[in-house]
Amino acid sequence: MTKESTSESAVERLTANQKKFIAELIGTFIVVVLATGAVVIDAKLNGVLGLPIIAFAPFVGVAIGVYLFGKISMAHFNPAVSVGFLITKHITKKLLVLYLLAEIAGAFLASLFVGMVIGKEANLGANAPNYFYPLPLIFGVEVLASALLMAVILTVVFTKGLKGFGGIGIGGIVGLDILFLAFISGASMNPARSLAPALLSGVWTDLWLYWTATFVGTSVIALIYRKRFE
Repeated sequence: MTKESTSESAVERLTANQKKFIAELIGTFIVVVLATGAVVIDAKLNGVLGLPIIAFAPFVGVAIGVYLFGKISMAHFNPAVSVGFLITKHITKKLLVLYLLAEIAGAFLASLFVGMVIGKEANLGANAPNYFYPLPLIFGVEVLASALLMAVILTVVFTKGLKGFGGIGIGGIVGLDILFLAFISGASMNPARSLAPALLSGVWTDLWLYWTATFVGTSVIALIYRKRFE
């Protein structure tokens, strides 16, 4: 038996849930490495890359993840999105726990990788709101960014089923949210993406924002879609 056939048989022996866990872990790892790594590299280069590249990198990461793992796990890579899918009844409470564990683990592995390979500048690429703006506006913008992401995801799921340009659409809204809204709220949209670099860098005072507003945004849209399609 060749090594290739052995690896194929090992993959075949994995349960559906194990495949989902691995897909979410790897997908989240890719997204967080590109999202935070771009911020770190930009900081190392004294801002030469700028916001367009910082927005483009996670767009690429999300698009790649969707095309690689969309058929396996529906390509959440985001605890707030997973909660949204729980609300729309795409996943069960038991699966939600599996998704959250995979996403958080993937994010921490990504931040460890960024710290060891790319650098530790900019607090490992942690999100940060702009407190020049009033707090209600910051919170509202993060809710809006997360809501737009969930709306695009559900639109893709209910129409194309993550086929065609679905990955580009989902990645695109992530990039656009960052490009146009990050200067106010940081435009995380993803609690795991915010959690890992913040905790590992020791700068976690803003985590409350990304672990509240993101869930509010995705949950509101999920409730609207659930009511519409019930």
